[in-house]
Amino acid sequence: MAVRTGAERLAGEPGLVDDGRLGLITNFTGVLPDLRPTSVALLEAGLPLTALFGPEHGLRGTAQAGESEAEGVDPDTGLPVFDTYLRHGRELDDLFSGVDVLLFDIQDIGTRFYTYVWTMYDCLKAAERLGKPFVVLDRPNPLGGVQVEGPALQPGFESFVGRAPIPLRHGLTVGELARQLGEATVITMDGWSRDSWETGMTWVPPSPNMPTLDTALVYPGTGLFEGTNLSEGRGTTRPFETIGAPFIDARFVPALRECELPGVVFRRTWFEPVFSKYAGQAVPGVQVHVVDRAAYQPVRTALVMLRVLNDLYPSDFGLLPSLDKLWGSDSLRKSLEAREDPVALLPSTTLDWPRPDALLYEGTTR
Repeated sequence: MAVRTGAERLAGEPGLVDDGRLGLITNFTGVLPDLRPTSVALLEAGLPLTALFGPEHGLRGTAQAGESEAEGVDPDTGLPVFDTYLRHGRELDDLFSGVDVLLFDIQDIGTRFYTYVWTMYDCLKAAERLGKPFVVLDRPNPLGGVQVEGPALQPGFESFVGRAPIPLRHGLTVGELARQLGEATVITMDGWSRDSWETGMTWVPPSPNMPTLDTALVYPGTGLFEGTNLSEGRGTTRPFETIGAPFIDARFVPALRECELPGVVFRRTWFEPVFSKYAGQAVPGVQVHVVDRAAYQPVRTALVMLRVLNDLYPSDFGLLPSLDKLWGSDSLRKSLEAREDPVALLPSTTLDWPRPDALLYEGTTR
């Protein structure tokens, strides 16, 4: 049975939200099973939707990482479209002055440094300041809701890829995360449980460099390579699944295979990015193939990859300042600079995460 999202429930039961002018924070991932935009479905259901608000990449998803689309009028609904990307404080409060209730419907991928959850967080905090209801139309976490990986973000390392102390792979839906981080009402899903991989839903790529579910599965780990001098595969058809640099040689893949990491197989590959790092160059590297989703540990796998790189290529492998923001502290950078094993940074016991009252679905995180 297919999962019934919060958006689908609201379109069928308009009385689930309070009366008043509704503003919808959404993008191209906010769709119903027939792939109609949530905005269109809510208007057809008679809900008083008056404005749309887009995140990074824009309402339609044409903008690359770190960019958004121009404000204007949505051709599907005739509603005004406002850009929330990198707006905060008073500027964000003013943006919501014309609505009474804020709705959120964007597909997340369960990783702290994916920015949609921080758009939600900033908008949630604006709603709290303004005394306006904030309602999340919940969607599945495509990484499941059982496994939690990586340390929590540490104070002093807050940014738009991490506003609050949550684990790198957080194991929550956006609705649960909103309950963990603030005051929100959640229109829950029907038919989803924490250990559920099959949803019956059509995969809509949630950003230009997140084309497939396979990409999302590896992203909590290989996204860290944005903070190194290796290409993370941006500018190819397999971003985050392919990792490489001109100095990678035939030793890398056999060294990874010797580590016998669960749920993953490594294949030597070459690729030529059309933009981003090493654009226009033929780059040797590795492709990460997930063969067992439940066994695969993306963060641990990436830390092992970083350790092997540090061991094999000490004079070539380099780190970028952005690594601290992605990891959520300077501990990973310092560990690699000291030539220590970064796997030791993983929590040895289950984090005190999340608050039990944040959970909305059957099962437990670990």
